[in-house]
This record gives sequence, structure tokens and C-alpha cells, in this order.
Amino acid sequence: MEKVSFKNSRGLKLVGDFYKADSNNIIIMAHGFINDRSSQGRFDRLADRLQEENYNVLKFDFSGCGESDPDIIKLDKEIDDLLSAIDFVKEKGFDKIGLFGNSLGGLVCLKAYSEDIETMVLTGPVTDSMVYSWEKFYSNKKMQELEEKGYLTLESEEIGTRKISKEILDAFSEIEQKELLKDINVPILIIHGDKGEEEKELLKRSKKALKILPSDSQLKVVEDARHGIREDYHIVIELTVDWLQRHFEIKKSN
Repeated sequence: MEKVSFKNSRGLKLVGDFYKADSNNIIIMAHGFINDRSSQGRFDRLADRLQEENYNVLKFDFSGCGESDPDIIKLDKEIDDLLSAIDFVKEKGFDKIGLFGNSLGGLVCLKAYSEDIETMVLTGPVTDSMVYSWEKFYSNKKMQELEEKGYLTLESEEIGTRKISKEILDAFSEIEQKELLKDINVPILIIHGDKGEEEKELLKRSKKALKILPSDSQLKVVEDARHGIREDYHIVIELTVDWLQRHFEIKKSN
């Protein structure tokens, strides 16, 4: 694995990990809300396994997260970051690109879709409008900061500093599923747990999404797993590898 960096369209440095394999296939991994490219080790495990299966992998920190340049986190910025990552791997000569996205990263993958993408695997993705009561997640002081500044600041040893915009919090409730999915014409694997209020609501929306996506798309449910599928991530890894082997034929490097 090699640490790499590249710029987004706003000139900010994005930091990632590149896993080299003997093929022209590459999987770009998009992490979830205020997470980072390791995703508590889950993305590391999956990237290692994909490399073993001869897929190149790029996982990176969105701007404002991990080791990438500081920024206020917004949905349109994360879309731009992923598009910049796609441009980065195309400049490296990769002509077969797949996307893997977790949670909000799944929404970003769908928003960044273009004809360059051959397939996607999405875990716990946001595929339709979700209304969150943010007051249950953040203190009155943080909500006041959000109102006054347009963003709130989170700081901890685990995640470092994150500046979360009002725009990205509002974006969850503004998704129109048909508009989001209508132009996607590649097969997509969606993986969900079935435990916890949030994951149950996301699963319900993904079941509707399956009626809009290409007919060879699939939905897999990991029983008794909560959002993020942390305890049963080995199942996510095996489902992902199986899907890619059937929908993303490996093309050897020249």
C-alpha cells in the first residue's frame, strides 16, 4: 500500500491509500459521514482483500476529514472530491472503475455516477429522503453554532476536528429518489443490516430503489446487523468480492 495525494477542483489536497494490483481495474472507496478512509479498519480489511483478488484500490479522505486538507463538510464538496479521485485514477491509466460507498459515501457515489463507472457496491446507502432530528445528535450549544455560523464543529481524539455544514444536514431530507437514480445504467449491489431504527428506514428506501435501478442490481441483507455492519464485516467483504467477480471482469495490465 502506498500513501498518495491529489487535488480536488478547489485546489485542496486529498490524501489516500493506493493498493496496486496487476490489472487495469480499480475500486474507489468512499467513506461515510465524518468518518475517514480507514472507517475503523473496515475499509482497510476490504482493500487488502480486493488487492489479493487483483483489484487496484484507492481509498481516500474527503476534504475536511482524516488527513486531507481542512474544509467545511458539504455534500457537493464530497461529490467533487470523488469526481477528482476518478480523474486521478483515469490519469494513472485505469479504464475500468468501480465504486464502493458506505452510508453517506453511497449517496456520494450515486451522485458522482458517470459512464466511467462499471458497477457499484453500496453498504447502508442513503437512497431517498431521510428526516433526522439533529437535536438528538448534537447539543443545544452545537445547534446554536450551526444556526449562527452555518456549520457546527466536532472535536474528539477519535475523529479529530470536523466542521459539519447546515447544507449537508439539510441534504438528507432533500433527496428525490427517482431523480437520483434515473440515469444509472450499471448493476449495483446494495448491502444492509436489518437492526436499528436508522438502518431499517434506509433498508426500506433501498427496497424501493431496487425497482428503479437496472434489473440485474441486487439487495442483500445481513441479519441482526446495525448500520455500518461492523461485527459482521466479513460478510460484506465476501459479498463484495463475489459481486465484483461476476460483474467486473478483471482486465490484466498491459
